[in-house]
Amino acid sequence: MTAVDDIKARLDIVDIVSETVKLRHSGKNYTGFCPFHTNTKTPAFVVFPDTQTWRCFGQCNEGGDLFNFVMKREGWDFQETLRRLAERAGVTLHEYTPEEQEKVEENEHLREVLSMAVTFYQHQLRNTEAGKQALDYLYGRKLTDETIDAFALGYAPDSWDALTNHLTSRSVSIQELNDAGLVSERGSGGVYDRFRHRLVIPIRDDRGRMAGFGGRVLREDDVPKYLNSPKTAVFDKGRMLYGLDMARRDIRLKDQVVIVEGYLDVIGPYQAGFKNCVSPMGTALTEDQFRLIKRYSRRIVLALDPDAAGQKATLRGLQTARETLEREGDPIFDSRGLMQVEGRLKADIRVTALPDGLDPDEIALEDPERWAQLVAEAKPVVTHVMETLASRADVDDPKVKEEIANQVLPLIEDVKGSVEREAYRQRLARLLQVDERALVRQSSGGAPSRRRSFRPRQKLPQMPASPTDNTHRQLEGACIKALLADPSLVHFVDRTFRTYELASLQADDFTHTDFKETFKLVKLALEQDAENPIDYIQQRLSEPLRDLILEGNQEEDFPNWRFQPNAPVLESLLNMFIRLRRIRIDEGLDQLVFLQSQERDEEEEGALDISKIALEYVKARARLDQALQQGNRLT
Repeated sequence: MTAVDDIKARLDIVDIVSETVKLRHSGKNYTGFCPFHTNTKTPAFVVFPDTQTWRCFGQCNEGGDLFNFVMKREGWDFQETLRRLAERAGVTLHEYTPEEQEKVEENEHLREVLSMAVTFYQHQLRNTEAGKQALDYLYGRKLTDETIDAFALGYAPDSWDALTNHLTSRSVSIQELNDAGLVSERGSGGVYDRFRHRLVIPIRDDRGRMAGFGGRVLREDDVPKYLNSPKTAVFDKGRMLYGLDMARRDIRLKDQVVIVEGYLDVIGPYQAGFKNCVSPMGTALTEDQFRLIKRYSRRIVLALDPDAAGQKATLRGLQTARETLEREGDPIFDSRGLMQVEGRLKADIRVTALPDGLDPDEIALEDPERWAQLVAEAKPVVTHVMETLASRADVDDPKVKEEIANQVLPLIEDVKGSVEREAYRQRLARLLQVDERALVRQSSGGAPSRRRSFRPRQKLPQMPASPTDNTHRQLEGACIKALLADPSLVHFVDRTFRTYELASLQADDFTHTDFKETFKLVKLALEQDAENPIDYIQQRLSEPLRDLILEGNQEEDFPNWRFQPNAPVLESLLNMFIRLRRIRIDEGLDQLVFLQSQERDEEEEGALDISKIALEYVKARARLDQALQQGNRLT
């Protein structure tokens, strides 16, 4: 993750914009008056939380991401904006030392070794007699071949050195196997395969890169039941969520994530059509995992196993969730002297109670409607906690009443809405069969609570989620890497675009400011003739933007472009840029649809003609589709 990615993961564009723009909640988005031009009639400024972008549909007709907004608001350049936002987000900026650059390359090699292990385990599952037991187990869990292949499930043979021998024969060293977490060291010296006679589940990070494995026993007397890769340079289970790479798109589309407990609890619902489930790969949810979730949705449902361990994990997870997502700042006074709350509610966290003895995959595969109902009926955090505690105790015992009240009241006091807080207090009073005034006195130390709250924003119909997500950022990154490998690719793309009556490649084709700034530097490199364009870029590329280069080797990613301009890779490169423009047009159309649903003053000076813009977008999209269908091999 680059410094820019890290900052965006920690800061919310809605929070930043709200500091200077009064926003109104409208469905999944927020509207207000543009701070960059005078307008008192129509709120033509829109913030899109799903894509962490903004756009003015009035006189400005500008938009961008978090960095772009702050740059325009404060008049800073990218470097200054990066430094200020990094300081605010608690992200440390530093230049890569040669040693750190070498470490990045080593990590990429470890991922390659892990990918080789995936292929080995898949072969063992599909093509060996020993792997049949694991395959039969998966069929017994009602998984199809398509699902098994989609998650690249495999089998680790019942051998101490099968994987070791296979990979070392392919020039992988023992040290590399150890660094990747594929082997364990013997006390007497040497190593042995970490996973033996187990169903093996590849674990990828949220960007789809190999990180490690999880292994499930096939013999019931083997221990532990589940075995994960050890902590390595690319795997830390406390900072990852299993299945997020597969689920992130549907999480955004549904604006909801369901947290389950095990690997198959993710895979089973996925096969049944519920593709928004992830697993923490353990019993406790960590703050880093909730930070990951927050990037995709703030509507969270916990669906953990109903046994004692699962319930304890639920409560621990709720505590972490409250601390991570609902942290509230100190009260402050604005210019009008009115107290406001610096922080606001960060998530809607709910808990669903699963039937005893049934796992999520069993429910979803056997009765999809029941699973959908369980998720839909998930209860708010406070309700779940008070009911869970009361179900295990004698609520007629006065001491038990006191104990439950002591555990639930702090949760109620953390609720920011006064009406919601009062409703929970009334529910607890009924549950414990006590006078509500006793709970008020206990929570406030003898006096009614005077905690202030803000008025909840009104919920309005939601617009469809934008297609832009992390996949879009990866596409932008791939396009930038291609340009860094050979800046003259810009000329080729522009010539082809002109063939289809399309505007030349421009900075606005990129959503993310770091990519915008890099593209501007590429254009400057082409416009000067004193230096080789690549040398010009490398000498002026800032360290944060240099992260783009360190994430991969352009010469390896695009080896044929510079020397074989008619090679098939050329068509693939061109298609990347066509897709880039296509996504931006689709995003613009979605934004126009949303804008049409809002009340607008058509007489506003400088207001955009939505119908005219939409028509231009549709025409441009048709031309792009034509380019994609015909293929391009222009030189």
